[in-house]
Amino acid sequence: MLRLGRREFDAHEPVIMAIVNRTPDSFYDQGATFLDEPALARVEQAVAEGAAIIDVGGVKAGPGEEVSAAEEARRTVGFVAEVRRRFPDVVISVDTWRASVGEAVCEAGADLLNDAWGGVDPGLAEVAARFGVGLVCTHAGGAEPRTRPHRVAYDDVMADILRVTVGLAERAVALGVPRESVMIDPGHDFGKNTRHSLEATRRLGEMVGTGWPVLVSLSNKDFVGETLDKPVKERVVGTLATTAVSAWLGAQVYRVHEVAETRQVLDMVASIAGHRPPAVARRGLA
Repeated sequence: MLRLGRREFDAHEPVIMAIVNRTPDSFYDQGATFLDEPALARVEQAVAEGAAIIDVGGVKAGPGEEVSAAEEARRTVGFVAEVRRRFPDVVISVDTWRASVGEAVCEAGADLLNDAWGGVDPGLAEVAARFGVGLVCTHAGGAEPRTRPHRVAYDDVMADILRVTVGLAERAVALGVPRESVMIDPGHDFGKNTRHSLEATRRLGEMVGTGWPVLVSLSNKDFVGETLDKPVKERVVGTLATTAVSAWLGAQVYRVHEVAETRQVLDMVASIAGHRPPAVARRGLA
């Protein structure tokens, strides 16, 4: 059982986390949800299309203009409070590596802290414990926030992913984060080249085998683009293919831009796996 905010999800229930970037320079939508009203409209659409979690980010992952903790909080805290007011049952996640921002958004109503940079600020897990919210424990290969990998190497990339993410998850629980609210994430592209991310996907079952719920953030990432030699706006098909493989291997939570398309992929895989009945089953019965 995965428990986040007011919601509980069964082990075989796939969960969609919709991305809402409160940044003017996001790599995929170039700031389309930087302003409040477009961002709130995006939340409404994502919920209608089947997202259970809204992931709010105030700093783009890649290099760019420096964003202070105060500015990150300015972009996210008030928005979290408004989403909480308008959508009381949705799970609100905030993508941040800073403990100070984590504390501010938890006070505003966040249910989950998405630590995409692998515990670079140890205080973030302490904040999650203090507020009793969930935590995503990610493998970033020891990279500093907002840096790109350069000739990174692993003897065994999945062994390193397991060592780091399980270690972070166990530390979080020891600090007091509810065990049923902790997830692990292989961190596609973060501290990895394309071959590393492909291997992490291929061996995702090893993460699932740890017993921790697995979150994957695949949406339109560079490893998809390089694998297919496609620019950012032409990576949806590759993303959905990777989503299907990840679902078959047992990942549970999917951080995405395209909610409706992802919902169909996850429902189809769940039905093939026998975890979900067909929505309609008339063929051959008339």
